[in-house]
Amino acid sequence: MTDHAPTVFERPVRIRFAHCDPAGIVFFPQYLTLTNGLVEDWFTDALGIDYAEMIGGRRIGLPIVKLECEFSRPSRMGETLSFSLSLTHVGGRSMRIRIVGEGRDGVRFSANQVLVTTSLATGESIDIPEDVRTALLKAAAAATASPTTIANEGIPS
Repeated sequence: MTDHAPTVFERPVRIRFAHCDPAGIVFFPQYLTLTNGLVEDWFTDALGIDYAEMIGGRRIGLPIVKLECEFSRPSRMGETLSFSLSLTHVGGRSMRIRIVGEGRDGVRFSANQVLVTTSLATGESIDIPEDVRTALLKAAAAATASPTTIANEGIPS
């Protein structure tokens, strides 16, 4: 996998009042909340790994340990952006993803993230569980083999 990996998950995201600052544009930290929601949906809807169960039941965390963001254009309440996620690397205990948010006029923001699997009991990093690794590699292979993406239709509330 490279930094130019194909999209493995995509969904539309409506920009809401709660995402915006007094200037009427998305307050930049809100993009991180939106990208976290995208990761949760990717795990549950596309990878078949129930994210809530992974966190609450299995006590496996997936924190961002490295983050690089670029904000290209403002986004406003009522707009719908297309969020796409690419899996760029799977390691022993971590994965790298790239998320891009696009509006009608092009890219609004992009983020490169390193996520690490952790034990919520100890706070220590752990190997990526085998079922998660299998799902990640399967999704990456499917995206590479096909020009289509795994998509989640509909706009979340």
